[in-house]
Amino acid sequence: MKEKNPVQSAERIFNVLEAVAKAGSIGLMELSNHLDLHKSTTHRLLTSLSYMGYVEQDDETNKYRLTFKILELSGNFLAKVDIVSIAHPYLEKLANQCQETVHLVQRSGTNVVYIDKISPLISRDTSIRMGSQVGLARPMYCSAVGKSILSNMTADEVKDVWNNSTIEKKTENTIISFEKLLKELEQVRYKGYALDNEENEIGVRCIGTCIFNHQKQAKYAFSISAPVSRLSDEKIAEFKEYVLDVKRELSLKLGYNG
Repeated sequence: MKEKNPVQSAERIFNVLEAVAKAGSIGLMELSNHLDLHKSTTHRLLTSLSYMGYVEQDDETNKYRLTFKILELSGNFLAKVDIVSIAHPYLEKLANQCQETVHLVQRSGTNVVYIDKISPLISRDTSIRMGSQVGLARPMYCSAVGKSILSNMTADEVKDVWNNSTIEKKTENTIISFEKLLKELEQVRYKGYALDNEENEIGVRCIGTCIFNHQKQAKYAFSISAPVSRLSDEKIAEFKEYVLDVKRELSLKLGYNG
């Protein structure tokens, strides 16, 4: 059973805001009927929001609409968003769940930059030492995190990234054909995640995906990195479910409602 809001007036105020935002412009009676509130109650709520500067009434149509003050409010909030602090608990849980290293990156031009690195509490012995560190930049075209971000860009944007990148064959598996990259991005869109099959570093495999924000943009991504011996196709099939779950949770946390 849905828990009842302890402050009914607050619930009504926000119901009005959400309804006006969704409608764009709406009349008093239409809003009253939509919210199933008495006309006088709806008018009182609108008057209060108008007094506070969040709603205004059109002089010609008498309909109500939001003002830009609501954007100022959201802008102030977004300016204080710390993606690392928000994402870290989720990625820490993922690292311990998989017992592998997890990275968080953000796009920077044609590269992705590591902004967080989480090692599991129980580390496994390995002959491969991860060359990653916070602040390190990697090309987008040959990393799982980069490809996951690219997959959510337009064809022109992807082409622009490609043209402005230094395309080099880092390993024998590195994609250096634009047509081949486009085909792989189609698969990434279909699956929801991307792979780095020793394209940056021999012996290291990654599975990664992007995080959507409230504007449905993919500016951040995260990945699980491990030695090839531990990240088999069977493990990829297992880890992809964890990765996609975290993607959904973090995207919702950042305001994505797609």
